[in-house]
Amino acid sequence: MSKNLKKSEFFLKMKSYFKLIGESILFEGLPEAHINELLKISREKEYNKNELIFSEGDEGNGFYINVEGMIKIFKLSAEGKEQILHIFGPGEPFGEVPVFSGQTFPANAETLSKCRALFFPRKAIVELITENPSIALNMLAVLSLRLRRFTVQVENLSLKEVPGRLAAHFLMLFHEQEQTDTIHLNISKSQLASLLGTIPETLSRILRKMAAQNLIDVAGRKIKLLDIDGLEILAQTGRVADFEKL
Repeated sequence: MSKNLKKSEFFLKMKSYFKLIGESILFEGLPEAHINELLKISREKEYNKNELIFSEGDEGNGFYINVEGMIKIFKLSAEGKEQILHIFGPGEPFGEVPVFSGQTFPANAETLSKCRALFFPRKAIVELITENPSIALNMLAVLSLRLRRFTVQVENLSLKEVPGRLAAHFLMLFHEQEQTDTIHLNISKSQLASLLGTIPETLSRILRKMAAQNLIDVAGRKIKLLDIDGLEILAQTGRVADFEKL
């Protein structure tokens, strides 16, 4: 490969990373000069499938923006049971809380597929924020949004039965995926079960019952939403027809 070709590929990659940073929820709307500074301090990292990125209790030495692949954030109980907290796709930041707290990572991060991510070292990002406080305003807004989402998740796990949690998740995907009547699961059903705080067998049983009640039609990872109103009732009350027996 010629030096000119390598240089061309390098600039194309940097251009794509500049776009990724500028369009991320953390830094959207920042001037180009700030995005360039962020690009300068970032480091590209590559991971294989099922590779641990960081563990709960590790030093919070920086945060990441996912470039490619899927990443799960999860906690483990004393018995080793996994509870998925978040699933992050391309363009989404993760691990940003320790940048402000200066503490350890509060959960684990592991890849669900081969991944690439941009890593932003804590020391460098804190220095950059000190010089440009406007960067911090975007990050604080994201932390506030994450806190609201986490509050909703805790409410769902503690107050709603699994059918209500599943209906709420389908409706969230419905709104995120351009409100078409068919949504696509970007994780496996076993991972979805963990995200909803249940087991795969219970999830499968609920999916069959929702299909029998003509709320959904399931074809692998494609879920056709047949009754949006019914799903909304189920998401709000946790029960439609005989779901209280589950």
